[in-house]
Amino acid sequence: MSGLPDPAPSRAVLIGVSGYMHLEPLPAVANNLPALADVLTSDGSWNLPDGNCTVVAEPDSTPAMLDAVQQAAEVAEDTLLVYFAGHGLLDGRGELFFGLSRSVAGRSHTGVTYQALREILTDARAQRFVIILDCCMSGRALGSMSSDEMLADQAEIEGSYLLAAAPDNGLALAPPGATYTAFTGELLHLLRDGIPGTARDLDLDLVYRHLRTALSARGLPRPQKRVRNTAGRLILARNPAYRPAPANGPADPASTAWPDPEQCHTPRAFLEALAEVRAVSGHTLGALSQRADPPISAGSISALLNRTTLPRTWKTTAIYLTACGLPPEQAEAWKTAWQRLRATEPATRPAPTATGTKPATRGWRARLGRGKRRA
Repeated sequence: MSGLPDPAPSRAVLIGVSGYMHLEPLPAVANNLPALADVLTSDGSWNLPDGNCTVVAEPDSTPAMLDAVQQAAEVAEDTLLVYFAGHGLLDGRGELFFGLSRSVAGRSHTGVTYQALREILTDARAQRFVIILDCCMSGRALGSMSSDEMLADQAEIEGSYLLAAAPDNGLALAPPGATYTAFTGELLHLLRDGIPGTARDLDLDLVYRHLRTALSARGLPRPQKRVRNTAGRLILARNPAYRPAPANGPADPASTAWPDPEQCHTPRAFLEALAEVRAVSGHTLGALSQRADPPISAGSISALLNRTTLPRTWKTTAIYLTACGLPPEQAEAWKTAWQRLRATEPATRPAPTATGTKPATRGWRARLGRGKRRA
């Protein structure tokens, strides 16, 4: 599967620990959580209802941290995202565990083992999983294990996409005075400001590549990834920096840089690409109507370009693309993209009833700052 998650049957659980008794404090982690929640609940990203995005700040026990994940795993049917920011530590056997406020390096019973999280996700109902680990690992915890991909190796889960930051020390994770940790700060920058270019959407693979480049350029540890299926095409946000190629009069079909339908991961992106084809062609709606064979009216073309869902049949779209001057050898790629997106386009969901709607106070904003989260 690819594209944007359906927000109604998707869930996100954002966990962060900033204060530690025996480890270096990470104050920037406290800022990560509301900022990332704001992005995921915005219409530029997943547009999750507040009740579908749970923030777990400063959990002090395994249940306080994982109960929210368990509850989300029981109801998420489309996509489940789990994010952790804080200390990532290794026990005496080299296995990963997450640091809580009283955690001690090397003693997994003082934190939350990754295996405990893995077991919840393994039994979850969701079709896709996104795991984002913004964890630091001290040089003492690393010991003689020098592989910079050790964290990602241990965090691998079938059917998931993992983004992991595993610096050698806390300073690389959260530079002094920074608002956010280095990894999450760069992630937020990409999702808010976008990536200049022709990509309409920011899927996981594209985000990973730019995170790796940007963090490396700043001398910070490079993030890691593990992909167990096609989850790399899962979209995290629309690309605010996307700009279509300008049109300067009717295009020469042989030399025109037409939009690439394979880059359309959502129905909305496909429809916007259809509109861009007309812009690139340089033809007006009236001119396209005259060029169409068999004829279609300018009103029909306008209706096609202003749709909010994909057309049920291909005929009008094919006529429109031909009228724009799209070369015949490219038309099949557009039809293939339309068929792919038609197969994944979610059915219209009824509006939630009063009994099925959670009160606004149950959203992540109301829960932020509480050490424990209850259903």
